[in-house]
Amino acid sequence: MKKKFTYLYEALFLILLIGLVFYRQMPQTYDDQEPAPLAEFSTQRALEKVQYLSKRPHYVGSDDHPRIQKYLQQELKALGLEPQLQRGFTLTEKGTLVEATNIMARIKGQKSTKALVLLSHYDSAPHSKSLGASDDASGVATLLESVRALLYNKTPLQNDLILLFTDAEELGLNGAALFVTQHDWAKDVGLVINFEARGTSGPSMMLMETTHGNRAMVEAFAAAQTPYPVSNSLMYSIYKMLPNDTDLTVFREAGKIQGYNFAFIDSHYNYHTAQDHYANLSPLSLAHQGSYVMALLTHFTQRDLRTLEHPEEDVYFSIPFGFVHYPFAWNWPLVLLTAILLFTFTFIGLGKHVLRIDEVVKGFIPLVLTLLVAGLVAWGIATLLPWIYPDATTILQGFTYNGHDYIHACIALTLGICFWIYRKETSRFAEMNRLFAGLFLWIILGMGLAWKLPGASFLLLPVLGSTLMLGAFVLTQQSKGLWNLIMALPALFLLVPLIPLFPVGLGLKILPGAAVLTVLTFVLLLPILGAFPYKSRWAFVCLLIGIAFLGKAHWNASFTSAKARPNSLLYVFDASQKKAYWTTYDERPDAWNQAFLSKQPQSAAPLNRNALYSKYGTAFRWMHPAPVYALKGPSIVFERDTVKGNRRFYQIRITPQRRVNRYDIFLKNQVPLAHVKANGVRPLTYTSKIGGQASHKLLSYYVTRNQPLVFSFDVPVGVEPQLELMESSFDLLEQPRMGVPPRPKNTLPMPFVLNDAVVLIQPVRPTPPAILAQP
Repeated sequence: MKKKFTYLYEALFLILLIGLVFYRQMPQTYDDQEPAPLAEFSTQRALEKVQYLSKRPHYVGSDDHPRIQKYLQQELKALGLEPQLQRGFTLTEKGTLVEATNIMARIKGQKSTKALVLLSHYDSAPHSKSLGASDDASGVATLLESVRALLYNKTPLQNDLILLFTDAEELGLNGAALFVTQHDWAKDVGLVINFEARGTSGPSMMLMETTHGNRAMVEAFAAAQTPYPVSNSLMYSIYKMLPNDTDLTVFREAGKIQGYNFAFIDSHYNYHTAQDHYANLSPLSLAHQGSYVMALLTHFTQRDLRTLEHPEEDVYFSIPFGFVHYPFAWNWPLVLLTAILLFTFTFIGLGKHVLRIDEVVKGFIPLVLTLLVAGLVAWGIATLLPWIYPDATTILQGFTYNGHDYIHACIALTLGICFWIYRKETSRFAEMNRLFAGLFLWIILGMGLAWKLPGASFLLLPVLGSTLMLGAFVLTQQSKGLWNLIMALPALFLLVPLIPLFPVGLGLKILPGAAVLTVLTFVLLLPILGAFPYKSRWAFVCLLIGIAFLGKAHWNASFTSAKARPNSLLYVFDASQKKAYWTTYDERPDAWNQAFLSKQPQSAAPLNRNALYSKYGTAFRWMHPAPVYALKGPSIVFERDTVKGNRRFYQIRITPQRRVNRYDIFLKNQVPLAHVKANGVRPLTYTSKIGGQASHKLLSYYVTRNQPLVFSFDVPVGVEPQLELMESSFDLLEQPRMGVPPRPKNTLPMPFVLNDAVVLIQPVRPTPPAILAQP
């Protein structure tokens, strides 16, 4: 009887282990009843700071921005530190100009090898009324509480410790650029630890920014013994390919200073939206950030920071209760060892007749069929979602509020497909004969990874584990249940967490990838799962679970006040044509903005002649004629227009005559501009993916205190640059004469785009200080 139900025990064991994997990714409790002792990090005390920081939007140029600056200075003084302010303009290489104000303090070490920087930015995202609770009040609060605990313990420091809160990160990493390129302390920095967020929940993940090889950094992170490490070398390989940079990128690119990023990314749909508020921030994610910083502070304030560079690279990954790393040099030997063992065990098995060549070859049929069917089903779900729920596409992050339901449905349906296709047992120990096909495919994949993506080569460890399952079977002519479960650990620890991670981090369009990875994990576990009896019943149960999750996703597909629909509306006045338009990015306008766009709006293609940078390539979609309201346009003065030799020199001052937040300058013809300078600074030369050059944009200036834009350049004699200005204020809903009512509670401003704005477009040429337009 016991043997008959062994498969149920094995299934329970696998489920419990998978639960352990996710349970151990982050703390599951925090000090919510009463604050932790003063000598320890307190999530509750940090949450109080987050609540204060995220009361109102505090983007650069907003009314609340100075309030945050004052608060941070007060907090540093309360810690017994002397706050310093660094204020100045920077112009990034992608053309983002802003005056940033960094706030910092320094704690002297006894014998500093280099300074350790604790880094977070304090500005919130513009355009979307984001309160910035997660991004990045959580990081600011984590650092303040951590340094408080450090100082309370009177821990003697070897290294100097710099607490740095940067400004204008959301605009173009300008605060970090200001510090790295202009502050005297930058030359003393040996390591940066940066805390960020790209969602409002989930485990915090570590991503490195290294200047050389990563080995010394990996070894140092392992030595710090953080209690809940979540990271692997595949994450950073993917991170480097995405249009996401952090302040730490500037330290690496412009200052040749390396460091660690920590960020949680789940509930990605709240990122940069008005729903990034205190109530949506997971306290456990904040507690996870705190667990990192306390361990790292203990380690790096005492370590020689001059020893963190190494030319060699390491593969690294986290497992429950541990962090593992080994040299890249092991990648190819690992591939070759696994391949040699596979073919050796297969040869022996064929010789002993426990494997049959025809069954081994036929094992490729269910493998290919399962990959195709599961991939197509997941692709069908990802493809049909925008058709069935077209409004879901307004969530530009690509991960909907019910996204986890789709992930669970995809995994369950894929497992059902696997059990169904592998249900027929064509011979005794069919699962072992079929295992060869999966292992062979994995080895081919492993060769590709070792060649093109060596940081992902740890994915060969589960393949080695399954190869050893095959070896034990061949040598003993029995399937060893306990051995198989032990050898399944690498697949459970390394592959299973990646299955939901990819669509969470990259969007639901990656569902086919999650399905394929589920199949590839299933085939590695064939010695266990393939030996289950009643596979048709398992398939049926999995299919029912998948359908149930699809039903749950449909039930939760509607937008609510807690899960709002992003929308957009702008008022654009074209001064050249003396015409005004309402416009939107929405593919399907809703009742709120349709009242201005009408039921039959025009294509907004003419308004996209000056393409603004958007992280997701979003452009104006519809427009409708609007009343022409009198807008007080800027004063444009050509302070210099002279010729010297074969060059013509310009200096242009543009002064706002109404409260504005942003200027975008476009070059309409292909005139080569040289020696561009704006508000006293030249473009920096480091590279980032933030605020990329779009269309023919010359620069974007985020205005503070209504300061003018003064920019200069020179061109060859005989050509005249045609410049156009787009002046924007983020106050459309605050302009009574515009007549735009408040948004319905189940909607919010669309993020990542210029939104809720009053926009004026005009040529850059000397003009009267006001544009006359009749209402």
